[in-house]
Amino acid sequence: MSLTVIAQRIGTTSFQRLVTGLVLSSLLVGCSSTRSSDVRVVDRNNAAAQRPAVTTGQYVVRRGDTLFSIAFRYGWDYKALAARNNIPTPYTIHPGQTIRFDGRTGSTPTAVASESGTTASSSSKFTVTRRPASGASPSKETAAPSVANKPAPAPLPPAGPAPTGWGWPSSGILIGKFSSNGSLNKGIDIAGDLGQPVLAASDGTVVYAGSGLRGYGELVIIKHSDTYVSAYGHNRRLLVREGQQVKVGQTIAEMGSTGTDRVKLHFEIRRQGKPVDPLQFLPRR
Repeated sequence: MSLTVIAQRIGTTSFQRLVTGLVLSSLLVGCSSTRSSDVRVVDRNNAAAQRPAVTTGQYVVRRGDTLFSIAFRYGWDYKALAARNNIPTPYTIHPGQTIRFDGRTGSTPTAVASESGTTASSSSKFTVTRRPASGASPSKETAAPSVANKPAPAPLPPAGPAPTGWGWPSSGILIGKFSSNGSLNKGIDIAGDLGQPVLAASDGTVVYAGSGLRGYGELVIIKHSDTYVSAYGHNRRLLVREGQQVKVGQTIAEMGSTGTDRVKLHFEIRRQGKPVDPLQFLPRR
């Protein structure tokens, strides 16, 4: 039967409705047949946590930096980074001082800065070493003393036992889990309400409290031992200061959305500078 005959029998209006329904049905079938594996979702709010450990080039200390924050930012254990740059305890650094990741000798500092973060003004830059194919001495984007021989990399300190008695850093729904893949989450994400308490997950010392690490917003880092630190990102307000001793369950911040697109807590545990799955340490709930 031709379309013209069908249209004459059921009427023009009904025919138009029939054709429209057939077209929409075909479109829906086409959409439903699309493979979900072809769609790639990228979380751009976790860019800071995606960076692997840096083993080349150098970083010039700026105002507000601490050895702990630099180590955290570039995926290092703070003691290994201190050993590589011949920085003794209590890990005092200076604005203008060169922190190297490749084992070469750094530049002379220009001012004094304490590990607590009280510093004079300075600029920040990251210098990459370029090695020409001819085998000549490497050139750098900024001047630095030449070194005849590259010293051997400083070994990591031996791993210590994990702190006991870990507690959840906040109540709420778990919306993001840890992934060992370098392009994914290096901690867990917990949804909550604006201003909700953020709690210390274990006893320790606050070694960083600020917003200088891109992608983490208002951030707190707590040192629990020579091996373990924990980090609490995207807070609205910080309630602790660097150098302060805290106890498990103590309120250290208020949950917020700084550095991200929604209210949540980004929580990490790092062992010798390397992210590990926090759910291995936190009690089941």
